[in-house]
Amino acid sequence: RMRRTQPDKMSFCGWNSGEVYKDHFGDGVYVCSKCDYELFQSTTKFKHDSPWPAFSETMHSDSVSKRTETPRALKVSCGKCGNGLGHEFLGDGPDGKSRF
Repeated sequence: RMRRTQPDKMSFCGWNSGEVYKDHFGDGVYVCSKCDYELFQSTTKFKHDSPWPAFSETMHSDSVSKRTETPRALKVSCGKCGNGLGHEFLGDGPDGKSRF
């Protein structure tokens, strides 16, 4: 579950070993902690050097809503309830895909 602590940071994320799901690669679906809407499938998760879990695509076309923050980064929220989820970094995933 993704839990919001700040508008742009998921609660399980942290720079200093507090991150819980970065290296978790079990089968399943990541859902919004506020409304349980399906966001990401575990099959789209990949290893990345950031301290956050990384996904290459959303589960549904409306899983997230996006707004431009910089030319290469979009602010991402749950597509159903608006819960803040972080960012989508354009072209920073495998094969030139985005990284969520």
